[in-house]
Amino acid sequence: MVAQKGKDLLLKIDSDGQGAFVTVAGLRSKRIAFNSETVDVTDADSAGRWRELLAGSGVQRAAVSGSGIFKDAQSDALIRARFFAGEIGNWQLAVPDFGVVSGPFQITSLEYTGAHDGEVTFEMALESAGPIAFTVAP
Repeated sequence: MVAQKGKDLLLKIDSDGQGAFVTVAGLRSKRIAFNSETVDVTDADSAGRWRELLAGSGVQRAAVSGSGIFKDAQSDALIRARFFAGEIGNWQLAVPDFGVVSGPFQITSLEYTGAHDGEVTFEMALESAGPIAFTVAP
């Protein structure tokens, strides 16, 4: 994959629960991290006392975060409503020339910041709440 423009990394929220995804407007930075916990099965008979892990047994999760400014009333209202209701909804993260990561996420953090001489900004974090799908970019 060659260098890509950061603005092409898009975070989208399912606006109606039927698969109509809306890009979260105003995000200046976005990040996704995949993590997998390990299950240590090392015992006294482990070769050379090296740690052994049990393949495919740890909990996997995805975390998404972003920050930016408000630019779109529809996506802003959806984010606030989902956060305050504690809802789990479908989200997509489109990574250029890589693919689309999609699945259920819950907004775990929503922060607002503003200086007296600047714009109001927001930061949000999402955690996966079920199986995550990956579709390869064409």
